[in-house]
Amino acid sequence: MSSRPGPAWSLPPGRAPSVEAPATWRDIVTREWAIGGSRGDVDVCIVDSGVERGHARVGPVASTLAVARDESGTVTVVEDDVGDVVGHGTACAGIVRALAPDCRLHSMRVLGAGNTGAGDLILAGLRHAIEAGHRVINLSLSTTKRRFAEELHELADEAYFQGTVIVASAHNLPVDSYPWRFSSVISVGSHEQPDPFAWYANPDPPVELFARGVDVEVAWLGGRTLRCTGNSFAAPHVTGIAALVLAKHPELTPFQVKSVLHLTATNTEGTG
Repeated sequence: MSSRPGPAWSLPPGRAPSVEAPATWRDIVTREWAIGGSRGDVDVCIVDSGVERGHARVGPVASTLAVARDESGTVTVVEDDVGDVVGHGTACAGIVRALAPDCRLHSMRVLGAGNTGAGDLILAGLRHAIEAGHRVINLSLSTTKRRFAEELHELADEAYFQGTVIVASAHNLPVDSYPWRFSSVISVGSHEQPDPFAWYANPDPPVELFARGVDVEVAWLGGRTLRCTGNSFAAPHVTGIAALVLAKHPELTPFQVKSVLHLTATNTEGTG
């Protein structure tokens, strides 16, 4: 356990609160039913700072795209010949790969150096990822700018209704930001435990799940690894687990996936 303070919205050290679930569902929806034998054979898109190709912890990357703005100000999606400009996206991709080894990873670069990105670029990248039909989208980023909230909300709902699961990290500071606060996404904060398969349901949202996010060894640029802390690294743990669920049960809707994750959480009674 780390003695350092965790990110905002994270699970405080100590015993996680118990969450009760109806006994009938607890008997049916177990961990074994949800993910037993699954290797996550679905399309997962990392909307972030790019992904480094060839990194041993990331493995194959099925597609690499980037959102660019030309001299006239027009925003377009183009083939990404730059790769990861920070390391953040590679870290998230490596976590997903570790949990869902057979997933087809896709990269959509929307952030620049310093993990900065304009809201319209993030919106364009997310929209393209949704339209591509990826089953799970990892968004380890958010914006506090309310002028982007309405369109982000519309995109999150569009994904929800077409069957795409968006997993979004909570902000690392105690502020409201988007899209993690929307009910149509799966919002994730961090906990300190080292088990990547330990996730907790939160009986007091808006954060819905807690996953490993403190002192995590992650993939980084140049084929290296780095130890990092943040809700950004908790979200891809849930993304990987969601990929496992959907590969085994492709008929599930995002609402049903969220319910499965809640029923099989480490602190939900009857976890199998």
